[in-house]
Amino acid sequence: MPPGLSGTAALDLWRRALVASVRRDGPDLSARQLALLLTVYLTPPPHTVRGLAAHLAVSKPAITRALDRLSQEGFLKRKIDPSDRRNVLVQRTVRGSVHLSEFADLVTRSAGEAMGAGGP
Repeated sequence: MPPGLSGTAALDLWRRALVASVRRDGPDLSARQLALLLTVYLTPPPHTVRGLAAHLAVSKPAITRALDRLSQEGFLKRKIDPSDRRNVLVQRTVRGSVHLSEFADLVTRSAGEAMGAGGP
């Protein structure tokens, strides 16, 4: 845990960011969908359905359902792996990059507000 950030402060920061997120226009992502989206954007590619399921320790059908929603929103896209057609590659999109950049701004603002308010 970062110095000076208690468990309660970390949870309050997460709460502030989530509240800001649900107040803006845009999709309401589940924790699993957000974890999947962040994993694809913050860890090096290539990403496969099988690999993401193993990394997140959830079933492939659960990853597929989350991908369905994230693909519908335009945040990720799926592509057949040309080197092994049994694999489905999960790729980033510009729309997903913009969404996470805006979410990062919300987290940063929430952290600033928490510090300005003296914490939780």
